[in-house]
Amino acid sequence: MKIVSAHVGTIPISSSMRNAYIDFSKMDSTIIALVSDVIVDGKPLVGYGFNSNGRYNASAILEDRILPRLLNAPAEDILDDKGELSPEKAWDLMMANEKPGGHGERSVAVGVADMALHDLAAKAAGVPLYRWISEHYGDGAPDDDVFVYAAGGYYAPGKSLTDLQDEMRGFLDAGYEVVKMKIGGTDLKDDLERIEAVIDVLDGDGSRLAVDVNGKFDLQTALEYGRAIDPYGLFWYEEIGDPLDYALNATVSENYRHPIATGENLFSVQDARNLLRYGGMRPDRDYIQVDPALSYGLVEYRRFLDVLKRHGWSTRRCIPHGGHQFSLHIAAALKLGGNESYPGEFQPTGGFTDDAVVSGSRVAPGELPGIGLEGKSEFYSVLRGLHS
Repeated sequence: MKIVSAHVGTIPISSSMRNAYIDFSKMDSTIIALVSDVIVDGKPLVGYGFNSNGRYNASAILEDRILPRLLNAPAEDILDDKGELSPEKAWDLMMANEKPGGHGERSVAVGVADMALHDLAAKAAGVPLYRWISEHYGDGAPDDDVFVYAAGGYYAPGKSLTDLQDEMRGFLDAGYEVVKMKIGGTDLKDDLERIEAVIDVLDGDGSRLAVDVNGKFDLQTALEYGRAIDPYGLFWYEEIGDPLDYALNATVSENYRHPIATGENLFSVQDARNLLRYGGMRPDRDYIQVDPALSYGLVEYRRFLDVLKRHGWSTRRCIPHGGHQFSLHIAAALKLGGNESYPGEFQPTGGFTDDAVVSGSRVAPGELPGIGLEGKSEFYSVLRGLHS
């Protein structure tokens, strides 16, 4: 196999909503198509990739540095000993001549390309990505479906408590049993009213509600909120302070007995290792949310899972951020604890295939070859337009 061309674009995934830290009025995403010389049914196989919400496009890095290295390399340099496409060998090429550290948006750019390479590799094998990953990187016996929770509860102009409750009822009607809402964008009193309004929709069961601060709190505020929400027994308390403030996270974990979740804004195996070493994370209850699409892709994510294992953690404590089809396949293949879901938000990149059915807060990755983005009709029309 040879990659004959690469096509990069930027698309909006904007919204009027906001969390405690940012609004999404200018949010966008990089999309990519890697066209191969393999012809199936008269058409070339194409691998697609994109970056998750929360980070802006990294198109310039891809076009200026990452893709030229991939395209200019001899074809055999990205193939394994069986002559099949090797995302791992391609990853090494893409990262050639890059200094360590300073991950930032570079990790997003490589993650987009890594996604497309894995999509292409699975398509070449004629199998859905989760089966390809399980055969190549896992135990060959992937999960049939994956736990998913519905993320929402954003702040928006004019959004009332009744609106918030109706939103959560919609998630329940769609098959989700666990939901997530934003906090930290108003004062504690108002947030507690919002939390209690959602718990009412959940029949009084706080363990079905996760709350997300998006890194906003200083230590004093984090502890104050922790004391206030402790009686609810929430599903988790997420991204409490700055993602690199491991001391803050460790102090909160010492004072908050219920689960904590974090890691969506850590973009390398080194950063995630430091979270395990210094962040006070507890393997019996806490969750790691590293998003493969934002953190150098599946090649790097597998390195992180190796570190996790050495620290005594189960992969079931990993529930990636992002709410997209790529992480869904990874979760099924490598037996993670679940995957985020954004019903209706961050379109067209977010969410699962058009025919995906959530039941009992679980969903299957589907049987389309590769990631299956062809099964997201609105998104596929955009992706196809990159190279047709």
